[in-house]
Amino acid sequence: MASIHRGHRDRMKQEFLRGGLGPFSDVRALELLLFYALPQGDVNPLAHALLDRFGSLAGVLDADLADLRTVPGIGDHTAILLKLVPALSAKYLASRTSEVFILRHTRDLWDLFSPYFFGARNEMTYLACFDGKLKLLGVRKISEGGPTANDISVRQVATAALSFNATAVVLAHNHPSGVATPSEDDISTTLYLRRFLQGVGVTVYDHVILADDDMVSLRDSGCLIPSGF
Repeated sequence: MASIHRGHRDRMKQEFLRGGLGPFSDVRALELLLFYALPQGDVNPLAHALLDRFGSLAGVLDADLADLRTVPGIGDHTAILLKLVPALSAKYLASRTSEVFILRHTRDLWDLFSPYFFGARNEMTYLACFDGKLKLLGVRKISEGGPTANDISVRQVATAALSFNATAVVLAHNHPSGVATPSEDDISTTLYLRRFLQGVGVTVYDHVILADDDMVSLRDSGCLIPSGF
């Protein structure tokens, strides 16, 4: 029996090497991943159980650690591997934008920020800091809230901007609901931050909201009148 499973695993690995994950169903892709957490035995039933429990491959990888552990056959080692995949993917995507980055178009902000919100289930806020030529100096996480709310600390924003000696900053936060439309609170908070940071010589260049594959720029939508750039 062990040799049968070993042959199945080898065939799936070779299939992946030849054509990537494109031809794989969700259950087979998950099965391939589980090979590396459970080196022996048939993991196909476990892959099915995970998809039945969480509804989709994204649901499995987005599930809380505690919820993963409730699935029979999922121990700490396997649960941590499943959580590692989206976290490592996000870090990989972020590292691809870590080279010299100069802001030229609003769409550039999607390329910059989207990796930081990859797989996020809670609202989070990030701050990108730029010099006078809009060359990126660094990105810093400002806060994380719950699925529908997230408070932005003026002090944390100012501290981050000054630590990079920034001339301009761009705020970004996500809407896990899937709708990127800014709320009145998003707009009022941005305008307040803009007034505050002007006092320390920093311009709020933009505030973008990301949701799924969509992004809304307060600057482009007219909610944040351009100033200084």
